[in-house]
Amino acid sequence: MPELGKYTKELKKLIEDSGHILLICHINPDGDAIGAMLALRRWIISRGKEARMISPNALQKFLLWMNDVDQIVDFHHNTGEGTRLINEADLIIMVDFNTTSRMGKAEPLVTASAAKKVMIDHHPDPATFADIVISDVSRSSTSELVYFLVNGMEGSEFNDSEFITAVYVGIITDTGNFEHGYYTGDTMRTVGHLLDMGVDKEKVYNHVFCNFSPDRIRLKGFSLHSRMVVHPELHTAYIWLTREDLEKFNHVKGDTEGFANVLLTMNGIVLSVLFVERSGFVKMSLRSKGSFNANELSRKCFNGGGHRNAAGGEMKGTIHEVVSHFENTLPSFSRELKEAAEEMLG
Repeated sequence: MPELGKYTKELKKLIEDSGHILLICHINPDGDAIGAMLALRRWIISRGKEARMISPNALQKFLLWMNDVDQIVDFHHNTGEGTRLINEADLIIMVDFNTTSRMGKAEPLVTASAAKKVMIDHHPDPATFADIVISDVSRSSTSELVYFLVNGMEGSEFNDSEFITAVYVGIITDTGNFEHGYYTGDTMRTVGHLLDMGVDKEKVYNHVFCNFSPDRIRLKGFSLHSRMVVHPELHTAYIWLTREDLEKFNHVKGDTEGFANVLLTMNGIVLSVLFVERSGFVKMSLRSKGSFNANELSRKCFNGGGHRNAAGGEMKGTIHEVVSHFENTLPSFSRELKEAAEEMLG
């Protein structure tokens, strides 16, 4: 766990000395990326400074209720405005990613910018592409890290309703409301503080986890009934969805969120994967339990990465080609999968 005191002083000075501050999150932003960005901006504007925000592409529907999301510029659909903000910035703060490729089409503009750059993230193996790299893999989420950074810069608890709500959204989405992911006693104590300060947990939960369409529920049922494969001897289960499957159920962005986690509720399963076919490539979401390193599998096989128990990746080809590649690769991890399963059973 890094000493945050050094970083809070540096970050606070950079913010105070900057005239055009820009915050940017990763492509296909999740609740943690948006929560961390909104939370940090909330503190910055409380100091009398302005900060603009960019997302490399559109937000998922379940995040649109959050305060100030309408201030986030969708770079993909508003490239001109996004380019202007990047070119004007003298400080760019990047949240919830550890490699420049996660900025999508905004990457070349940001990397070429002469602005000071700060990276705030909780993923392992951060690249050193920023002037200040604030990386803490011991945190459940980048939002939790932002919580401690802001309180350090504030010198006390920053008790602002929009700030604490944004932090809470980031924590519960990256942990699946504490069903998966990495979190510690510090995380739970942080959540306790947020609740004491007035976070409306029922409102947040309903917006984040109870906001699905009938089509999404039907797609989930179809996935489990018709597209689930289980390899009990390898302690693995996966779901594969074609482009036609998605179209049949009127898929919209975010509809498959959490599908991979469901498979981990099966007895003896320590690795779950969701394969979703796109145009010319397949996206993978990998989840694991215990000691099995989903991040390592993703990096070796799918040009991906992430955390030990939650990773992602993608691979060119059809859904059948990619699944076949996975099937052929999986036995090489049989020892690690068996050990993880044995550990989980005690």
